[in-house]
Amino acid sequence: MRSSIYGISFFFLFCIFPLVSGQLASKQSNTMITVSHQLANSSWNVEKEQNPCLWEGVTCNAPHNDSILSLSLSGFGLSNSSFLPLLCQINSLQSLDFSSNLFNSIPVEFFNSCGEIDGLKSLNFSKNMLVGSLPTFQKFVGLESLDLSFNSLNGSIDSQLNGLSALKSLNLSFNHFTGSVPSRLGKSRVLEQLELSMNRFTGEIASEIGEHGNLIKIDLSGNHLNGIIPESFVNLTKLETLILSSNQLHGAIPAGLLGITTLQRFSANQNNFVDLPSTNPSMSLKILNLSYNKITGRILPQLLLGSNLQTVDLSYNMLTGPIPVTISSSLVRLRLGSNYLSGPIPSTSFVSLPSLTYLELDNNSFTGTIPPQIGSNRKLALLNLAQNKLNGTLPDELLNLTQLEVLKLQLNKLSGEIPNQIGRLNMLSVLNISWNSLNGIIPPSISNCGKLISLNLQNNGLTGLIPDAIGNLKFLLELQLGENKLHGRIPDMPQKLQISLNLSFNNFDGPIPTTLSGLNDLEVLDLSNNRFSGTVPDFLVRLSSLSQLVLSNNQLFGDLPQFKPHVSVDINGNPQLHRPKDSPPVLSKKRKPVGVTIVITFAAAVLVVEVVAIVFLLISRRLSKVNEEQLQSLEVLSPPRVIQANMLTANGGP
Repeated sequence: MRSSIYGISFFFLFCIFPLVSGQLASKQSNTMITVSHQLANSSWNVEKEQNPCLWEGVTCNAPHNDSILSLSLSGFGLSNSSFLPLLCQINSLQSLDFSSNLFNSIPVEFFNSCGEIDGLKSLNFSKNMLVGSLPTFQKFVGLESLDLSFNSLNGSIDSQLNGLSALKSLNLSFNHFTGSVPSRLGKSRVLEQLELSMNRFTGEIASEIGEHGNLIKIDLSGNHLNGIIPESFVNLTKLETLILSSNQLHGAIPAGLLGITTLQRFSANQNNFVDLPSTNPSMSLKILNLSYNKITGRILPQLLLGSNLQTVDLSYNMLTGPIPVTISSSLVRLRLGSNYLSGPIPSTSFVSLPSLTYLELDNNSFTGTIPPQIGSNRKLALLNLAQNKLNGTLPDELLNLTQLEVLKLQLNKLSGEIPNQIGRLNMLSVLNISWNSLNGIIPPSISNCGKLISLNLQNNGLTGLIPDAIGNLKFLLELQLGENKLHGRIPDMPQKLQISLNLSFNNFDGPIPTTLSGLNDLEVLDLSNNRFSGTVPDFLVRLSSLSQLVLSNNQLFGDLPQFKPHVSVDINGNPQLHRPKDSPPVLSKKRKPVGVTIVITFAAAVLVVEVVAIVFLLISRRLSKVNEEQLQSLEVLSPPRVIQANMLTANGGP
């Protein structure tokens, strides 16, 4: 019995006890206790827990727990940084994380003291409120990672980083740094990650960056850089990520850049490049984004063939010619919209791409029919073929895309009927087949698309009735059915309609139906250019969110009910319909038209000028003349209009 007790005692003494209460060096323990008193942070409370190794964010060297290796005060809500130099007394530190706090400065003593800790490898002050210039790092000989991102640091970067001979990762993104991109990145030749995005750097990219042969990631996006991509970047044989987006770079992309065997991502969108790379991309390349440039010429077949290629975005350029016949089967996203591409969409390009999820070929000049083979890409969630010259019918194979959430085919020359089984696409949230030449009825099965938010079928030749089941689309916010040949009874509409209900340019007749009376969230209602008759019902006045009501060109008569001042009502083309004589001018309180605002400003300014002219007539003739010229330069703009339930600005643009 006694031996069993001894055995248990030894187990607790030598196994469990050291794990939970190792003896932290007294100097480090005292330092931590002093800091905890300054912080008054409940997570660092010596009265609740005497062993600092068990405090939140503190990592000690297990199993002995006699020294502190890492401190993380991330997200502690700290604003007073005066305690920071105290932590530099802990000479065993390897990592310090002060991210996501409210510091606006770092004491100079911190850099002097913590720079003496040879073992300190990581320093993180990201997501604070630091201001001023970049501190100078004279020591910190062992520092491998420095993160000062998401602050408000400014000024240029020159020699502040020269002492960082071991630096592997530098992140200064999302600050306000100016001047040239730093070429002096310390004495380090082991730098692996350079992140300087979202600053205000100007000038050319220093070619010296290409001399850091260990670089894995370079991110210079969101600056004001110009010039070319340095040829020296081709020598970065370990490079995996190169992001140069949102600058003013131009010229040719260096031959061989995409051929770097380790390169996985190259993003240079939103620049001024004019040519596509002429060399074959590396088989490692996964993401290629050259959108929003000025690239001309044809898409080289090899550009879309990479065996690991996942995303290619060449949209918003000036590319011409056809789509390459063969496309990588690994593609997830292909964006070629807003170019000058032409010819038919090759059917063989889109046969069983098992990972293809986003396909955007909109705003080009493609001709011919929609290839039925597109329906074999069962993972498609977005298909955008809008604004082309496509003709023919909607292939039934599209109904196999049961994961489709967005289908945009508007502004083509499509004909035939909407497939009866359109309801099989029950994941759709956006369906736009407007501005085509479709005919036939609106299939009742469309009510099975229960996740629809926007349904746009306007400007076709659709006939028949609006299906009664349209009211089952519980999430529908916008319904555009204008410019068709619909007629008959208007059924109950989805109660959450908010953006617009457009029934204009159809063949509806009779009284405005009470089925519209429950649309309390609706902002725009367009019933124009039909044959509605009778009086304007009072329930329209009670639609609490209504701001635009278009009743023009019908057969309505009587007196228009008194709408709230913010509601704009168009009754033109109803000669027997009259506004009440005591009806006030239509002014908007919620959305005051630009024209009304300027007129009011103009009148007030004229009044002020007149008063000044009366009082100071003899001494301010010149001033009055200047004021008069300024007032005459103001344009009295017309208020916004609604055409087919689309809000237009005062100058006629959408």
